[in-house]
Amino acid sequence: MTRKPGNSGPRWIPGDRQGKALVDRIVRVDHAGEYGATRIYAGQIAVLGDRHPAAPELRHMLEQEQEHLATFEKMIVARRVRPTALTPLWHVAGFAMGAATAMMGEKAAMACTVAVEEAIDEHYAAQATALEALPEEAELKSVVEKFREDELEHRDTALARGAEQALGYPVLSAAIKGGSRMAIWLSERV
Repeated sequence: MTRKPGNSGPRWIPGDRQGKALVDRIVRVDHAGEYGATRIYAGQIAVLGDRHPAAPELRHMLEQEQEHLATFEKMIVARRVRPTALTPLWHVAGFAMGAATAMMGEKAAMACTVAVEEAIDEHYAAQATALEALPEEAELKSVVEKFREDELEHRDTALARGAEQALGYPVLSAAIKGGSRMAIWLSERV
């Protein structure tokens, strides 16, 4: 969607998703993303264990992601949106990424959280902007904005737990953000 200078309303160009197609894409990708997030935290908890000092924060983040997932699962059904065909891949890849970063230590696990949540922040912000053009989707926009706040809270928690001190943080962060952006792109389409 582009905006015409001097015009406060949206101007659609060919190729832009509009209406139901846009909303279906948002619900599909957000459902997939929240599913993947639950798998990442499950992998981290499986490796670090319930007695690790970071376990309470990880469980809290997992619980919030489970609430987000439940919300989008209801939307998938109520709105009759086809979920992504890549769910089995995200099941394995999310857990593997969480477990692998946790095996590198707590700071690497937290670096994973920061990278994923920063990619999701960008994604949710773009969705909220796109939904401004659909006043009938104010409730969906509100959900996206609320969940974005939760994701930013997760990022801030991970930063406070030393994410940036992880060995190879810039490379690890860039790789995970790139993978997250690719997962978003694929889940919107497949």
